[in-house]
Amino acid sequence: MLSLSIASPTTVSFPPKPTSQIPKPSFNGVQLRRSWHVRAPLQLQASMGRPSLSVVMMAKRDQEMKEIRAKSTEEINEEVVDLKGELFMLRLQKSVRNEFKSSEFRRMRKRIARMLTVRRERELEEGINKRLSRKLDRQWKKSIVVRPPPSLKKLQEEEAAAEAEKSS
Repeated sequence: MLSLSIASPTTVSFPPKPTSQIPKPSFNGVQLRRSWHVRAPLQLQASMGRPSLSVVMMAKRDQEMKEIRAKSTEEINEEVVDLKGELFMLRLQKSVRNEFKSSEFRRMRKRIARMLTVRRERELEEGINKRLSRKLDRQWKKSIVVRPPPSLKKLQEEEAAAEAEKSS
């Protein structure tokens, strides 16, 4: 019970709680014991003898960037045009429901992006600002002569060779 004294405002007394009346439960919670397998960080995995997939992919990407940086800007522009043509051909194959590798979409888009990145890095080295870069890019796109992509040229050559064999 609670007892309050009204006569003196500072005196407040509480009776002690009887602890013996409340039984203490023996259940303290649940303990789960299970061994969790934790993977080592990438640096440790690479040092364990077998390189991880991401490390191999990074090496390939670095090698590809070195190859791209070795090319001249004109060669990069030509290859970007060719890859965009190849990407268009892939979209056509997809729409016609021909067989194609769907992973090629991502690979080509990434390669185009890497080439455009190197091209932009070179523009920055020359001191070309963003506005002028976009203007030059628009001019470059207008100057592109539409031509069949290399894969289509290869198909046309194969068909021409097959027809030449039939007629001979």
